[in-house]
Amino acid sequence: MSLILVVGTKRFSSWSLRPWLALKATDAPFEEVEIALRQPDSKAEILKWSAAGKVPVLIDDGLLVWDSLAICEYLAERFPAAKLWPDDPAARAVARSVSAEMHSGFAVLRQQCSMDLLLDSPLTDPAPDLLIEINRLDALVNDCRTRFGSDGPFLFGHFTIADAMYAPVMTRFATYHLPLGPVAAAYRDTVLALPALAEWKANIRI
Repeated sequence: MSLILVVGTKRFSSWSLRPWLALKATDAPFEEVEIALRQPDSKAEILKWSAAGKVPVLIDDGLLVWDSLAICEYLAERFPAAKLWPDDPAARAVARSVSAEMHSGFAVLRQQCSMDLLLDSPLTDPAPDLLIEINRLDALVNDCRTRFGSDGPFLFGHFTIADAMYAPVMTRFATYHLPLGPVAAAYRDTVLALPALAEWKANIRI
């Protein structure tokens, strides 16, 4: 097995963090390549690995898989013992739905509260459009934890792709001190305490 995961700057690259956490959850050995983003040669460096011109990229013995959610799906099939999706069909359907919503939604939150793992910048008066997305995310976490998460601290009990998809947003809630209800706040703290996330943060290059 020869796995390579190409990621962007760890301080900023939320899309890279997602499949990195999923891959760590498989316990499979892999090589990591980090490309500095927001640099004049960033695009050229990424194009050396993928014609899509974006990170992350997973290379598995020459097979290229790009896009965060596609990589996570591939890992779920490649390493079934890691149980990256819930076993229960209903829980698995909801896990895929909330992951897809995170993948394509929350544009205001992304724009106004970008991921920066070295920043602490309280946002004391969130705009109404941002509050709508905050409330939606709070409701999603509450629903998953209430219906499917009773046997563990994550959205569906044990760690899944859904948690990998939501982890960068949980860091935003900490960075900007955004409001959450008690269930979602406890989930945020669970994510922030992940050893894998601590490892990612410990290797940030300023």
